Amino acid sequence: MLDHADFNDRLREIIADHIALEGPLLPILHAVQHEWGHIPEPAVPAIAQALNLGRAEVHGVVSFYHDFRATPAGQTVVKVCAAEACQAQGGRDLVAATLKAFGLSTYGTTPDGKVTVEPIYCLGLCACGPAAMVDGQLLGRATPAMLKEAAK
Repeated sequence: MLDHADFNDRLREIIADHIALEGPLLPILHAVQHEWGHIPEPAVPAIAQALNLGRAEVHGVVSFYHDFRATPAGQTVVKVCAAEACQAQGGRDLVAATLKAFGLSTYGTTPDGKVTVEPIYCLGLCACGPAAMVDGQLLGRATPAMLKEAAK
């Protein structure tokens, strides 16, 4: 991450670039995440102050939307569909086996920072479930072996 002064300068630029938009919070959060790969905690109070919102409101938006991250993701992101159609086609077993394959006990990032495994709710591949996505590449009828290979 940038040093403190550079971080604050860049954050102020991002806010200034988006503050005139109608409903600027989401565009600002997207831009911050694009810049640093996540929403750094020090950004939350600065964004809240600039938009005259409470810190809890900004934090609530970051934690509510699955695409926002409070911590950096791994080099590779594996998203496994957790929607009902995929669950009915073995999605729960896929999640458990995938987590085990990457040495994780819950959704998260491997200790070496190489892979993040997380849930996603519906990829639109319901007829080809269970479905997953590895770094934006959709995979139907996914298996743990497919996901491990795609994450190399």
